Amino acid sequence: MSQPITALVIMGVAGCGKSSVSQALCLLNGATPIEGDAFHPAANIAKMSAGIPLTDDDRAGWLASLADELRLAVERGQRPVLTCSALKLRYRERLRSAVDGLGFVFLELTPEVAADRVAHRPGHFMPKTLIDSQFAALESPVNEPLVLTLNAATHDIDELASQARDWWHEHSLQTTP
Repeated sequence: MSQPITALVIMGVAGCGKSSVSQALCLLNGATPIEGDAFHPAANIAKMSAGIPLTDDDRAGWLASLADELRLAVERGQRPVLTCSALKLRYRERLRSAVDGLGFVFLELTPEVAADRVAHRPGHFMPKTLIDSQFAALESPVNEPLVLTLNAATHDIDELASQARDWWHEHSLQTTP
């Protein structure tokens, strides 16, 4: 039996629907949303707005802030749902080190669908030109522990949130031996 899930990260490349799925899931589940983009420092937003991909160094402080926010939310007795691209294994491991039982919902889709969605997303700092760099950096979480992979290209937001809720509920009922 696997470890119970105490918190979730909704992850994937830009345009996969992280924020929308998180909002819907939090409404269904009474969970606490944490919008990862809100924690980016101004320098990161400026870089991305200019079409410059972030480096591991750019992301380090951001990930530390997200890990702290997750840990604090769990300590307060909340059930947090964080939106974070979490593209690389080392990023996911950084988040896992902050919270025992951290689950990940990977919203998977193709580069073409992601580019189309980002191109039609008004008012966001992430330009379509960075989609290729997101896929280049992506280290798939498939086969990592406590990961649910959903096809974000073929399901609607409510269905994705419902599947995530059911999976989280199923894992919340489990206990470690």
